[in-house]
Amino acid sequence: MDARERIARGLLYTEGDAQFMAGQRRAGLLHAYNLTAPDDAGRRAELLGRILGSVGERAAIASPFNAAYGSNTHIGDDFFGNFNLSIVDDVEVRIGNGVMIAPNVTITTTGHPVHPGLRHDYNRFSEPVVIEDKVWIGSNAVVLPGVTIGYGSVIGAGSVVTRDVPPMVVALGAPCRVARKITDADLAQRQAVPEGS
Repeated sequence: MDARERIARGLLYTEGDAQFMAGQRRAGLLHAYNLTAPDDAGRRAELLGRILGSVGERAAIASPFNAAYGSNTHIGDDFFGNFNLSIVDDVEVRIGNGVMIAPNVTITTTGHPVHPGLRHDYNRFSEPVVIEDKVWIGSNAVVLPGVTIGYGSVIGAGSVVTRDVPPMVVALGAPCRVARKITDADLAQRQAVPEGS
């Protein structure tokens, strides 16, 4: 079985095995992006389009932004990633429309074996991450390999997401667990006070 097939199946592969992917790294472009002035929206959008595998309309990521490759990450329309977003995208990360990510969030597709005897030559495994439309991820959360976060869900600050999260729930903790469903009652939360009240 060759390296591409092992990677696709989520099996272990080494740094040497992954050399064929070296040309997909966007380190120089990421460096340029992080040095671009925040008010230079045109240049930042142009660089983001060259860094990412695909990027939707009105997407923005605050600096600094870090990615292992960049080219394996795909984000939808109206995406916002706050500062210190780190994406370890050795394989695909798919992020939908209307997703918001707070500061200091890590999304990783890659992990390492538990047994030290298997950790030679940076031995690792990678599994895709999917974040569906309208998800909000709180500050300092970590999303681990192979996870799907369902439509509209909220991941609480500081959570470690080790398994799939269903749609329309609030989930939090380490490990992250569903705390409750999101319902129409949440529509009344933190509404502006009407004029004249």
